[in-house]
Amino acid sequence: MKISVIGCGYLGAVHAACMAKLGHEVVGIDTDAAKIEALADGRPPFFEPGLPELLSEGVASGRLRFSADIAEAAGARVHFLCVGTPQKHGEFAADLRYVDAAFTDLRQHVNAGDLVVGKSTVPVGTAERLAAAYEGTDATLVWNPEFLREGFAVKDTLHPDRLVYGVPEGAAGEQAAELLDEVYARPMSEGTPRIITDYATAQLVKVAANSFLATKISFINAMAELCEATGADVTALADAIGHDDRIGRRFLNAGLGFGGGCLPKDIRAFMARAGELGVDQALSFLREVDAINMRRRVRMVDLAREVCGGSIVGRKVAVLGAAFKPNSDDVRDSPALNVAEQMNLQGAYVTVTDPEAVENARRRFPDLKYTESFEDAVEDAELILLLTEWKEYVELDPTALSDKVAQRRILDGRNVLDPARWRAAGWTYRALGRP
Repeated sequence: MKISVIGCGYLGAVHAACMAKLGHEVVGIDTDAAKIEALADGRPPFFEPGLPELLSEGVASGRLRFSADIAEAAGARVHFLCVGTPQKHGEFAADLRYVDAAFTDLRQHVNAGDLVVGKSTVPVGTAERLAAAYEGTDATLVWNPEFLREGFAVKDTLHPDRLVYGVPEGAAGEQAAELLDEVYARPMSEGTPRIITDYATAQLVKVAANSFLATKISFINAMAELCEATGADVTALADAIGHDDRIGRRFLNAGLGFGGGCLPKDIRAFMARAGELGVDQALSFLREVDAINMRRRVRMVDLAREVCGGSIVGRKVAVLGAAFKPNSDDVRDSPALNVAEQMNLQGAYVTVTDPEAVENARRRFPDLKYTESFEDAVEDAELILLLTEWKEYVELDPTALSDKVAQRRILDGRNVLDPARWRAAGWTYRALGRP
């Protein structure tokens, strides 16, 4: 099938490459000519495992190409809209300028019978408004939310855990669902569940899922605050309650909290939209979820001060991790960088290192010192903070590291190290929510 993908950022680039992998003829379209050139050369402008190989394979096969001209979308049967919805400056609400512009630009290039598929995370009500704007084109709008995890985006697209179609009523909706079934024929052959619903529900699915995950993370971090006050161990607590099938152990990892380009801005936009709909009290709990998450960052700086005898002024600090999560170079709303910046402002000599995110971090926080060399970062450090749980950091040997640092002090911001092992090697080990 001929497919266009409008917007070749994180979501769009992955989706375009994966649709080509599934055998479709795909054109990816973006207004950024430099990005288009890089993607056509198999070089995504962000780090995502497996994507460079998938891009190169798709381009070499002739099934995947990229263009800066939206007119190239003409002739495609299905058009996926994958543009971003960042948080508005100074507000909680989502900025829909890019979504609106993409739909407006595409409108003149669609034909009768085409399927226009929104994948962006938008406030509920957006699909209904856009569908009305497409009246007269004889194209059908569907909302098909994405559920990608950074670091696993290729797998999540090729082998999704569910497919959600928000379709209009009647024959148009039935025909749209049949066409999307053709697009996703291979994942569906693997038994992927498919949920067909209305526009409103489809738009709510992604933000509801992200809000639930954020709530679960903030819940265990709230328990970490209680554990710190009582001497309890939040990791053992999470293990114990996680054995309850109704709760589950996943996302019950206390630590520095969540960040990135999705969870923080999505729950804030969700709250903003609830206020516009007059049901803001229904989501008032998300304000505390957000507040708990942000408090963890402040607490990490406080813990660093405690470990250093009451002051971090003049202390040489190594921060391991700049990305908001491992296997990504995304530094948007990164808890690690937020902590590093706070410590830098309070007088510590901070050096940040990360396997993939140093350049992105430098652009966002240019006042911090960076190095791509782990050895340079920890050399003569008086305190080490593990803030992004990259595999190479989780597997560090405390004995071998002892000879490189000036003081054997480590703060485990993700609760991924073995306290007994580090303490046995002579280290002062502290972590959020653990004695």
